[in-house]
Amino acid sequence: MIDATDAPSTRPYLIRALYEWCTDNGFTPYLAVAVDDSVRVPREYVKDGQIVLNLSLDATSSLQLGNDFIEFKARFGGTAREIVVPVHQVSAIYARENGQGMAFPLSTPQPVKAAASAAKSLVSVPARDDTSERPLAPVQLASVESEQPNDETGKNPNPPQPPTPGARPALTRVK
Repeated sequence: MIDATDAPSTRPYLIRALYEWCTDNGFTPYLAVAVDDSVRVPREYVKDGQIVLNLSLDATSSLQLGNDFIEFKARFGGTAREIVVPVHQVSAIYARENGQGMAFPLSTPQPVKAAASAAKSLVSVPARDDTSERPLAPVQLASVESEQPNDETGKNPNPPQPPTPGARPALTRVK
């Protein structure tokens, strides 16, 4: 049985799922990457420590969305370049056309044993109740209600507005 601290990251699976969603719906998948020494991208296109990469079928060749690395070939200024991005450096994947996607917290990679022992020393959650052989009850998820105010009729006085046609979508990171 895999311990929660030993479980692989969900990030590469979510990236692949959102990439597939974008391509299936005719959207252009964009990947926002925090650039450091482990990322192989053209440095002249890096701004403020980040680069946004177009992952569309027209912009890439030999695209591989692996569990540890995203690798492909792309042209920058007419020159073909090999791009290698460690999955842990991906800060977001989203559709260029509407900004829908997912942002990820940046984390520093740690060796598996060190990460597992550090996590175990920080949080200790028993898999079973120590007083009996019964497993603990499963965790129930609660729904989150909107925090927007309602007027006397129960309706939201400021409903969300649809995007303005022609406006460029923006990805907002919520912490």
